Amino acid sequence: MEDLPEALLAEIVLRITRTSDLNSLSLVSKQLYIIDASQRSAIRIGCGSFSAGEALASLCSRFTNLSKVEIDYAGWKCGHGNQLDNKDLLVISSQCPSLTELTLSFCSDINDSGLHYLAYCKKLVYLRLNSVPEITSSGLLFVAIGCKSLSGLLLINCEKIGSVEWLEYLGWNGSLEELVVKNCEGISQCDILKFGPGWMKLRKFDFEIKGGFYGGYCFSEGGYDPLYNAHNPSRYDFCSESLKDLRLARFTTGAEVGLRFLLGKCRALESLCLEYVHGLNDNDIIVLSEGCRNLKSISLRLKPVDYDDLDGDGFRTAFTDKSLKALALNCPMLEAVELTFAGCDYTYPTEIGFTQKGLVVLIQSCPIRVLVLNGANFFNDKGMMALSSAQFLETLELVDCREVTDAGLCFIARTPRLINLTLRHCKCVTDVGVAELVHSQKLESLIIERCCRVSEQAVLGAGRSVQYSVEAPSLGELKRVFI
Repeated sequence: MEDLPEALLAEIVLRITRTSDLNSLSLVSKQLYIIDASQRSAIRIGCGSFSAGEALASLCSRFTNLSKVEIDYAGWKCGHGNQLDNKDLLVISSQCPSLTELTLSFCSDINDSGLHYLAYCKKLVYLRLNSVPEITSSGLLFVAIGCKSLSGLLLINCEKIGSVEWLEYLGWNGSLEELVVKNCEGISQCDILKFGPGWMKLRKFDFEIKGGFYGGYCFSEGGYDPLYNAHNPSRYDFCSESLKDLRLARFTTGAEVGLRFLLGKCRALESLCLEYVHGLNDNDIIVLSEGCRNLKSISLRLKPVDYDDLDGDGFRTAFTDKSLKALALNCPMLEAVELTFAGCDYTYPTEIGFTQKGLVVLIQSCPIRVLVLNGANFFNDKGMMALSSAQFLETLELVDCREVTDAGLCFIARTPRLINLTLRHCKCVTDVGVAELVHSQKLESLIIERCCRVSEQAVLGAGRSVQYSVEAPSLGELKRVFI
């Protein structure tokens, strides 16, 4: 090994990805030790790694080219020793001049003083704060002012972050391209609007409220307005021309109130996820579809509410076939669709605003490659027959679709390009239907979970990769438990 050229040894070290293997390799020879030190660009510190503070300085001095540092104390207990604290962030900021990404997770001994040191990390591009309970807005403002290169910020379960001067500063002076805010009680959707001109640069935005709307049946102030017309100009004069990835989850919005304005402002959008957002209607999807012709992926997770007092439509989910028709007409690049329905009684398909006819129109109009239906009680064997002629469909996942039977599997086995099929909690599917899949010999992957009338023996040979389980909980069951 000592006789090999240094460039070749460096290439060998670069191809080793497991930290334990790199640590072992560096003990083989002094030359490999030196090469590993110069090549190592990322380290992860967690429970039991070492006593906090004892070895951090030596690690940073050994690995002089560190660009990514992750500190994760998930599952930490008193017996694991002390956690890294503010002084250790000073060590990182002073000894890691190439630091571009920093992740702090479940770090209870780090507060605003520690973030103040990060202001000296002039190359910091991405900061992730996950369950760091002592961080406040003051600490974030230090980072916003000091880290001029910051383009990505992720905040999860940071409960003490309240006022948003940091967000206003980043909106006017920063270069954020990715912003994720999840379960931060002190940050509301109205606070997020203070990002102002920052929306012009943002490429990814993910917002979720802790304890927000989960499908309750009472309309709060500022909720759904039947007179709302999304075609009217928004009172927000800033656009989101660069936004490509948008996820909004678990909160209530209203007419010209809050983050619903984004659906009419992001013309470059490629991926959209709306997860139990209360107060939206067909007009929002229509306006979105008319402006987002590059849309490739859409995920709608819905729960029914009582519309009787609003438009007389009864108890149903927010969107109807009007939304599906708009997507079919205006989104020629749409290739991935997920529709998840929670809290809908399978004996009352009218609780879902979509119909099978509307879904089929969408499938026939767009080049759908991936389709996920979860709790779609309106979908049956006739729908499967329509899917059998879908020219682009490659991946199909059916969860808790009780109206699909063996006849539906016979149809789906004829789909021209289908290679990946997942069935979870589909009670009317039996070995007879699976036999058709075995006979077709077209599948590369088959996953069957909790389909009580399908045996393990029946799935053998149905695909190159087969996963079978009768014990694993279905997504349908999980949604009923946790939503």
